[in-house]
Amino acid sequence: NFYYITMLRDPVSRYLSEWKHVQRGATWKTALHMCDGRSPTQDELPNCYSGDDWSGVTLTDFMNCPSNLANNRQVRMLADLSLVGCYNLSSTNESQRNHILLSSAMSNLKNMAFFGLTEFQRKTQYLFERTFSLRFISAFTQINSTRASNVDLSEPVRQRIEELNFLDVQLYEYAKDLFLQRFQFTRQREHQEVRLKRREERRWLREQKEQSPPWPLKRRGGGSWGGRRGGGSEKGAGGDFSATTEDYTSQVARADSHGTVGSGGRAQHQRRTSSLQENWPQSTRAEK
Repeated sequence: NFYYITMLRDPVSRYLSEWKHVQRGATWKTALHMCDGRSPTQDELPNCYSGDDWSGVTLTDFMNCPSNLANNRQVRMLADLSLVGCYNLSSTNESQRNHILLSSAMSNLKNMAFFGLTEFQRKTQYLFERTFSLRFISAFTQINSTRASNVDLSEPVRQRIEELNFLDVQLYEYAKDLFLQRFQFTRQREHQEVRLKRREERRWLREQKEQSPPWPLKRRGGGSWGGRRGGGSEKGAGGDFSATTEDYTSQVARADSHGTVGSGGRAQHQRRTSSLQENWPQSTRAEK
């Protein structure tokens, strides 16, 4: 699979940047400008300069060339030129041609998998990463100081550039609005997904808590907390088990005080006491 993507730039800044690029000697001589299987003729696309390049061109001369492909470049490169006879300007009248080109460029831009704006570098990175599930190594940097931005323009010159690129100006306004809509939609969807995920996590934790049995706290030596004082047995999670709460000698003393041990019981008591004393430590028996 492959995707069509593009980057758009403010038309005035883009035009000035291309002028500076050409001024430094850049050319498009190797470009074929193919459309409907053929390149334009010399009459359809005359050169703006003679010689190898247009280096050193002034902004005035750059603007005065009627066939300068810098004019409305973004619309022309996004639109389907075959709809207006490619570079043959005589195929349709100018007003109809402009309308068709602008509509085609807007439609193609809208149907692209992704487009960004150099004016919004961080938002462009955010949308790209969410669109293609990718992550850049570092954050994009918004650099507004460029050669184009350093050009000192008078208001009349700026207006002239906007007139020469009036289709690009309309396309860029449309693109900016569409771009910000996509950005807001993506942000809202991401926030909603985060909220839903947290809600599902809380629901899962509640279900786990409700389904888990209330395990009793175990005491050392067996048994659980909450048994009857004085011994006996309690029902635990694993069945009946003895819960001894006093030592043997105290039980014997308590039994004797209540008269519950008979002659046979006293003999059994003496045997158990003797056995218990034998197992006492030496220091304890000495004290006894």
